[in-house]
Amino acid sequence: MACVITEECALAVSADRMWKVACSAEALQKACATFIDTAEEEGDGGPGSVTTLTLSAAAAAGAGGSLMRSRVVVRDHTARVLRNEVLEGGRVSGLLKSQVTEVKLEAAGEGACVATFRVEYEKLDSSGALAPEEQAGLVGAYLGMLKAVEAYLIANPTAYA
Repeated sequence: MACVITEECALAVSADRMWKVACSAEALQKACATFIDTAEEEGDGGPGSVTTLTLSAAAAAGAGGSLMRSRVVVRDHTARVLRNEVLEGGRVSGLLKSQVTEVKLEAAGEGACVATFRVEYEKLDSSGALAPEEQAGLVGAYLGMLKAVEAYLIANPTAYA
């Protein structure tokens, strides 16, 4: 049984700048340097491309492992929607049979946007939803990454402009 978690997050940077970072493994590593040690992308960035993130020790403890691999399912530049299937690492290795993440960035005035983040998952034992604290941890890690990108872009106003 597939379960879905959806969260919205207001960000104080433009959707265009956030999108540029979201679509580049190199930019993501730079913006999230405190918890991503390396980021590698195989492919052209479009559907089928695989991104491998090596997490710092502190981030790995919270994410459930030091390596995260995901495959792009949808990268829609017009709608600013990025959908990835987690292939290995993190919670998908220990608790989940499958995990698909989606972020949609929408402009919300001058220099601001709203990120709608969605996680669709199925537990290994197909027993339904994760406990509320597990759901919070799952979504919290991704929202933390969005907030780290926001902080980087605010501190570097000309980056990815």
